[in-house]
Amino acid sequence: MSRDEQQPPAERPRGPGRRKAMPDAERRAMIIATALETFIERGYSGTTTDNVAARCRISKQTLYAFFPSKTALFVAAVAAHRQMMLDLPRPDEERLPIAETLERIFLLDISDEIERKRSTFIHMVMQEADRFPEIGEVLYREGLMRSLTDLAEWLATQRSLGRLDIDDPLSGARILMDMIFGGRGAPGPKGRDWMTPEIRSHHLRRCIAIFARGTAPQT
Repeated sequence: MSRDEQQPPAERPRGPGRRKAMPDAERRAMIIATALETFIERGYSGTTTDNVAARCRISKQTLYAFFPSKTALFVAAVAAHRQMMLDLPRPDEERLPIAETLERIFLLDISDEIERKRSTFIHMVMQEADRFPEIGEVLYREGLMRSLTDLAEWLATQRSLGRLDIDDPLSGARILMDMIFGGRGAPGPKGRDWMTPEIRSHHLRRCIAIFARGTAPQT
């Protein structure tokens, strides 16, 4: 185990007179967001728990109280990145048209900056996975497969509500992800040279519209 992966002794409990500067949930979210930005900027090999802690302006002990290793921090960053890829779960009361909801799930209207961040993160993992096979496995398990499962569950729910006619939600989720993520172009800046943002947006909305029409309940 590398020095960066080792967990230091746990912090002593806070005394009765000491107050938290930030609720644990907020601090955890701040650490994850900072880690994701650092992985995007420096890559996996260039990121350490030391520089994440420094960027968060917390001690390394505090960081380890939430994430005991760089690997655990990367797993959390992948989960945050997954939310940049698919906006799931959806509100229980949501009853928008299927096509419109899918456009929201796949975040078709995100800013160019977020689009750059999410594609750069995937590109980084693909580049460094040969040196660090574990990060490719994490992205596959916590990114791709979790996204696929979440989307399939949403499709199954819509079927149970009578809003979709689909025999295999898991297959439907694969079809959607192939169309939308494939339609965005390959990771990295050169993968999108053939599309302007307007052409890409129109293409992706057409993909969703075709899927929605093909799975609409028969009347």
